Amino acid sequence: MSYSSFSQTVTDSTKIVLTKPVAKLVIKDIVVGDQLKIQLKTTEELLKQTNGKLETQSILVTNLESQVLNYKSIIGELNSKSTIQSQLSKDLEKALKAQKRRTFLYKVGTIAGGVATLLLLVQK
Repeated sequence: MSYSSFSQTVTDSTKIVLTKPVAKLVIKDIVVGDQLKIQLKTTEELLKQTNGKLETQSILVTNLESQVLNYKSIIGELNSKSTIQSQLSKDLEKALKAQKRRTFLYKVGTIAGGVATLLLLVQK
């Protein structure tokens, strides 16, 4: 195999002749460059997939935060209803006690009135 060198005497300027060590280095650089292109393409695809997953997770987090706010709202409403129900129960107990007192007083008054009427009727 013979290698000729490029000089100013060569008239065909489309041909570049390299020495064997330089040709080996050029081939190594081309192979490394091709490998780096493949690696870059793979890294870009991986980055796209990762960004897609990140976007999906962001949507899920937003959805979960919305659900948490909704549940907190529901809990607040239920606590409010519980407080109102407790107050209504206390008011009902007070009204029931008052009604029992009135009923007792009506019974006592009726019995007293009946006894008084009987006493009046017996005295005549």
